[in-house]
Amino acid sequence: MRLDKYLSLSGERSRSEAGKLIRSGAVRVDGQVALRPETQVTEASQVLLAGQPIGDSSKQYYMLHKPAGVLTAARDSRARTVMDLVPENLRKRKVLPVGRLDKDTTGLLLMTNDGELAHFLLSPNRHVWKQYRATVTGLLTEADVQAFADGLQLSDFIAKPARLTILSAGQEESVGLVEVREGKFHQVKRMFAATGHEVTALHRATFGPLNLPQELPEGQYRALTVAEVEALRQSAAVRIREESPHRGEMNDG
Repeated sequence: MRLDKYLSLSGERSRSEAGKLIRSGAVRVDGQVALRPETQVTEASQVLLAGQPIGDSSKQYYMLHKPAGVLTAARDSRARTVMDLVPENLRKRKVLPVGRLDKDTTGLLLMTNDGELAHFLLSPNRHVWKQYRATVTGLLTEADVQAFADGLQLSDFIAKPARLTILSAGQEESVGLVEVREGKFHQVKRMFAATGHEVTALHRATFGPLNLPQELPEGQYRALTVAEVEALRQSAAVRIREESPHRGEMNDG
C-alpha cells in the first residue's frame, strides 16, 4: 500500500495532507525518513508520524458533540444531518452514528464503522448506561424519582426502571439527571410526560464509559483514545445482570 494512502486510512487527514506530511520529513518507515508518498508499506512496517506510531486504522471510533437542529441520520434530502459535521474521509469509510439522538437533543454521539461493536452496544441484552441532563416544566419531586425507579407504564410498553437525580426544583422549571439503558423512541421525554412534565431541553453527557469533554464544542468531533475504545468494548461484552429496582435501561430522548 502507498504510504500516503496508509496515513489517510484513519480519516484524520486527507491523502493530499498525508503527502505534505511525508514530503516535510515528518514520517519514518522502519526507522528511515520517508519523503515519497508512493513509498510502499506493509502490515509489518513500523510507521511513525512525528515520532508517534501509526497503525492501519481500518476501524474508526469518534465522539461528536451533536448540536440541536441536526438529524441523527446517514442522509436526508431536506435537513442537515450529523454526517454533514464530519469530513468526507470518514463518510467514505462508513463511520456512522451508534443509536440516535432526537433533532432537538444535544450531546455525546458515538460514531464508528465497527459494526460488531455498535451491534453489541445497542443490543437489548447489553444496552449501556447513558446519562442525560433534562430541563423540564414544573416541580420535580421525590415521587418522580420513585416513579422512574419503579418503571413507568407508557401507551405501548412499560419503561424499565431508570435513575432520576433532581439537580434543581422550581414551581415553573426543574432540572434533573436521568440515567437510562433502554432504547425506545422518545423514551426520556415520554417518561417525563408520564409524570406530568414536558422536556424543554435534553443533553446527553455520557454513553457507557464515555464522557463528553467540556472543551469539545457543539458541532465538533474527536477520535476516541485507545483506552476509551477498550472501555467501550469491555462495556459491550458484559451481559446485563438482573437489576435492582433502582437500576434500569433506556437510550434516547
